[in-house]
Amino acid sequence: MRCWLVIKRNELGLTQEEVAKKAAIARTTYAMIEQDNRTPSVNVAKRLSKVLGVDWTLFFEEKCHESCKISEIKHA
Repeated sequence: MRCWLVIKRNELGLTQEEVAKKAAIARTTYAMIEQDNRTPSVNVAKRLSKVLGVDWTLFFEEKCHESCKISEIKHA
């Protein structure tokens, strides 16, 4: 799971549906991206980054996934 993505969305008070609509993608597609079952295209990553206020390259950084796992362990 891309927990950084879930955290950012929750910080903004947005639902998956709202993020998807603003980024012009299907909610199911966004959910798959959030669950790390799908990697967005560069174009979609850029649109999501505008909605969420993050750098679009985060979607492609392995470091981000590793720090998420550490964060999940700390919160367990």
